[in-house]
Formats: sequence, C-alpha cells, structure tokens
Amino acid sequence: MKNLKTLFAMVIVVCTAAISCKKDEKSLNENISTTAALSLPANMANIKLTPSNASASQQFKWTVASPEDGGLILYEVVFDKEGGNFSNPVFKVLSDGGGIQPQVTISHKDLTKIAALCGINSSSTGKVNWTVIASKASNKKTNQETRTLQLERPAGFAEVPTDLYLTGSATENGDDVSKAIRFKKLEDGVYELYTFLKAGTYQLTNKPVAAGRKFYAEGNLLKEGASTITVTGNTKVYYLKYDFNVASVVEVSEIQSLGLYMSAYASEIGQLNYTANGTWQSGVIPVVFYQFSWGRDERYKFALHTSAGIKYMGSSNVNNVSPAGQAASYFYLNTVSNDQWNNTYKFDPSADNKSVKATVSLGAAGPYTHTIITQ
Repeated sequence: MKNLKTLFAMVIVVCTAAISCKKDEKSLNENISTTAALSLPANMANIKLTPSNASASQQFKWTVASPEDGGLILYEVVFDKEGGNFSNPVFKVLSDGGGIQPQVTISHKDLTKIAALCGINSSSTGKVNWTVIASKASNKKTNQETRTLQLERPAGFAEVPTDLYLTGSATENGDDVSKAIRFKKLEDGVYELYTFLKAGTYQLTNKPVAAGRKFYAEGNLLKEGASTITVTGNTKVYYLKYDFNVASVVEVSEIQSLGLYMSAYASEIGQLNYTANGTWQSGVIPVVFYQFSWGRDERYKFALHTSAGIKYMGSSNVNNVSPAGQAASYFYLNTVSNDQWNNTYKFDPSADNKSVKATVSLGAAGPYTHTIITQ
C-alpha cells in the first residue's frame, strides 16, 4: 500500500509539471517593427575600383532595425543590377560579426565581381543598386530604401584564375590539355613561365581539362575566349609573364642564352643549354678561382640573356658563405641586380682548377634553384 501511495504521488507531480510547462509556452514574435536606414556610402557615390590592391575596400553602414520583442536581428547587404528589385540579388553578404553588426566591409576585389555580375565590363563605369535585408528567425524584411553606386572597373578580370596552364601544338607537351604546362604563380593573378615554343598554336587555361576557362593575348591585352596564339619559325625558348589583375601581357621575350657568371672576372665562364620543363644544363665548365692579394675568389651567379635585356639570377643573401653543409635554400635562385659582387654564391673549394657541371631549374613545380657538381 505504501508503494502505491508513493507511485500515485509521483504521477501527480509529473502531471502538474507538464501542465505548468504547457502554461509557460509562448509563441515566438518574429516581427520587425522598423527597418534599417542606410547611411554609408552615400547615394550615387562613385568608387574607382582597384582590385589588385589587397587592402582596398569600401565600408557599408546602416542604422539598427527594431524587433518587436527586442530579439536578435541578422543583416545581409544585397546587390542588384540597376533597376532590379532584389527578388533575385546578384550578390549578398552577411554583415560583420556573423551578421549582427549594422555594417560590413567589402573588398574592391569583391566589388569588381559584383560590377561584372551587374554587366559592367572592364575599363567601364556602371551602376549597381544595394540595400539591406534584416531577418529574425524565418521573417525577412527588405529595406524600403535602396541606394545606387557608380563602380568604375579597371582593365582586368573580375575573377582572376587561381592557376594558369599553357597548352597547344606549339608547346613542349603538345595539345593534350591533360599535359598542360603549369605556370609559376608569383602572386594572385600574376604568372610566369620558362619554356620553349615551336611552330603551332597555344592558349592559356585555368585548369588542365577541356572545360577550363580559356584565355589568349591580343597585342598586350589578355582576353577570355577560345582563340589561340600562333607561333611561327624555329623552336625558341621564351619567358612568358601575364598579369590578369590588369589583363596585361607583362612580357613575352626570347631567351637567347644562360651563362655562368664569375664575379672576379666580370664575365661568363660557360653556357647552359635548355633541355625541357624550365631546365638548363651545362657541359663541362673549367673553373679557376681568381687570385687576389687576400686570397682566391670563388663567387658566381647566373646571367639570363633575353630579347628584353639581361636578367641576373643569384642568392637572396647579399654576402654569402661557402656551400658546404648549407640547406637546400642556399641554392635557390632569385632575380638580383647586376652588381658584380653582391647576391652571389660560392663554389665549393674543391672546384678550384677543376671543372663543374651546372643545372638550373626554373620550373613551376618548386623553388627556382640550381646545382653545381665538381667533376
């Protein structure tokens, strides 16, 4: 009997708690009584976009919207073409703080994408509309106020390729796009490549697949499309450099020779021959250190002769040590000045009055580097 009374009491407690919880239930108020008022940038503000400048940006601000019960509101800034009604915005972004702050900073790089989505071509000026959508739970309220921006796009692509490849019958690997040659990425949108070109055609692509975006050069301008670039004449080694940030061919120059330059003689003591894949190799090069009053000098670097001039390649260290026991980075190649002594390497002492074989690797797969083997 005592157990039954205890069980009955527990049932009463549970039922009472359930009834109490039911009475405490409240419906969520999703209403937003007032929407935000736009404050920055001003209507019809003109923005000259500089997407190649990583720090260039524009701040957007508005006043705080008011929920009816004081709850949390999230904000999105939305963009549309001039005359659009934001029913299908071309671009939207959450405000700062995960959507809770009444402001957001948008980079010029993203504003350039927005301009392109709104039909503004490179080297052109056009208008885009923007406003703010405030939301609470499932309720979204688009601001009744909209503003217009005038965006001035520079020459260049709204979305630069994240990688770049060379393909076509004129290239080292032929027109099988799966074997396309990768460029070295110097920075976002800027690429370079050392390779040979023969009679035929080539084009640029962002992926080594048939569906990749295709690019070509027309004069000094880069354009997107399936057109190709024609090469005539004998096979030659070239240096190619492109900047997609400004849609520009920075340099296409013939590489005439690559020499092993010895500082003390202020001249090249041997030549390297191009093989493939951005690699040059020398035959046997005699080396004799130069005798000064203080000792024998063993400094060297490389001289790359192109149709655009001589480019010297050497160490990142202005003054260097002997190579014995040094890390692989000791041999990395950098573009350096034509100074006779600075940014040079040192031959191993065993190379004096002997011969060496030099290999220079300027491929995209790794750091530019070189090796010196004493014979």
